[in-house]
Amino acid sequence: MDAIDKLGLATALAKARKSYQEGGIPIGAALIHHGSSTAVGDAVVLGTGHNSRIQKSSATLHGEIAALEDCGRLKAGVYQKSTMLTLNSPCLMCTGAILLYKIPRVVIGENKNWVGGEDLLKSHGVEIIVVDDEECKKLMEAFIREKPDEWNEDIGE
Repeated sequence: MDAIDKLGLATALAKARKSYQEGGIPIGAALIHHGSSTAVGDAVVLGTGHNSRIQKSSATLHGEIAALEDCGRLKAGVYQKSTMLTLNSPCLMCTGAILLYKIPRVVIGENKNWVGGEDLLKSHGVEIIVVDDEECKKLMEAFIREKPDEWNEDIGE
């Protein structure tokens, strides 16, 4: 992981912890604009969010969608020079949003608990980096164990 990815993952993890503390699904996300630079000083956190489906009784407020919403309206070129960082493998809805806005990179904290649309993203040329972070795994494992019905609802099962 480069410095920008570390910054983004730490930001997304903080959002995931917040969601978990609120009784929600612990998936946080951040969209970081880096242009053509990999220097942390050149990176801008455009938006952050966490899965708020339970807290807001929402059908669609996954972490990645919440992060995009937090960004507000952006020009297409901004998305195309950004990275989406998320604690868990993106579902098909979030995968669709990543593809729609042509976000070229996705950094995933962990995908041992569940794998979403990674193959679809790869088939469209999106770079996927799986960090396999222990804290991300433990947070998801705890939530799935404690609230299996809510987890299954979140992934459409």
